[in-house]
Amino acid sequence: MEIFNTFFMGGFECADHINRSGSRVNLLKETQHDIRCYEDYENLAAIGIKTVREGICWSSVDTNSSFFNFSNVLVRIRAAEKYGIQQIWDLIHFGYPDDLSPTHPLFCKRFEQLCQAFATFYKENSKQKLFVVPINEISFLSWHSGDVRGTVPFATNSGWDIKYHLCKAAILGIKMLKKTDPNCTVILVEPLVKIHASEIYDDVNLLNEPQFQAMDIIAGRMCPELGGSEDLLEILGFNYYWNGQWKGNGEPFNWPDYQHKRIPFSQVLRTAYDRYKKPIILTETGHFGNLRVEWLEEITAECVLAKKNGVDLQGICIYPVTDRPDWDDLSNYCQCGIWDLDENFNRIPYQEYIDALVKAQISFKKKKYKIHHFMDLFR
Repeated sequence: MEIFNTFFMGGFECADHINRSGSRVNLLKETQHDIRCYEDYENLAAIGIKTVREGICWSSVDTNSSFFNFSNVLVRIRAAEKYGIQQIWDLIHFGYPDDLSPTHPLFCKRFEQLCQAFATFYKENSKQKLFVVPINEISFLSWHSGDVRGTVPFATNSGWDIKYHLCKAAILGIKMLKKTDPNCTVILVEPLVKIHASEIYDDVNLLNEPQFQAMDIIAGRMCPELGGSEDLLEILGFNYYWNGQWKGNGEPFNWPDYQHKRIPFSQVLRTAYDRYKKPIILTETGHFGNLRVEWLEEITAECVLAKKNGVDLQGICIYPVTDRPDWDDLSNYCQCGIWDLDENFNRIPYQEYIDALVKAQISFKKKKYKIHHFMDLFR
């Protein structure tokens, strides 16, 4: 059964955390998606994409006075109505209000308030079913903030503690979302990686298990005292990029240099699917520069194969739709979007990428997923 408007989706960069320099970033504003969403949605609809990932930016909407300002969210809801766009909303995409961090004693309470307020607001202002990601990439965020000082609370050796508290907040938040809007659908999003054995680290299972801890905790398979349950797993999202495989000693297996040593993505995806047996989405994937096209072709072929082999894959989200700056150097844009940006933030189509994306969509409009058919499109 198809859940989403279109199999291919577009993701807008919506990180709003405090970076390594101690500055708040808001990439919705940096890319001007907040004020150019009508243009962005029109562009996506024109190439056949009518499902998107968005973010509310908790740090912006929370006034810390029991009032949430969702005015810009409403602008994007209205733009979606005009162009027939289905939205998936991230509530935490790495950022929190200035006075909070995951281990703060009021963090969970404030997050529950956010979930209740957003679900209520959405019911009152949108005709669409609510799809929501409570916390994007708990595993990455806990490592980034708790082990390598990447964002609040800029800690080391604290990744597990951060993960535990983020999972606690996610469980409470999901329950509040369901209480407020029983018809909403929750999507959990985590990174998907493959770590290979090395001479020093040879226990591959031990190396790869931590990436599933957040979903396992929310499912109640770990830390049952937090109140997790299998019922909280509805749709699972996995983010996978070109640098998502490496050896246990840290040696990178970056694509395409180590393509012959990497595990095919269809197998990596099947491992995640077999663990949970839930509908899944590839919620983020993409590359930089002129490798964007080749990466898209390979990932799409692997996703076709995964579906052929029984994976209930419901979509592929190309991330990001528009180019974005580096979190820690906002002057450095990455050339990674379907549309790049000029100095005035005009959307400049990367035409080869768009052409490849249009071709890729054809392969998922067939009832039978034949890998040779997809590859024939690029010959």
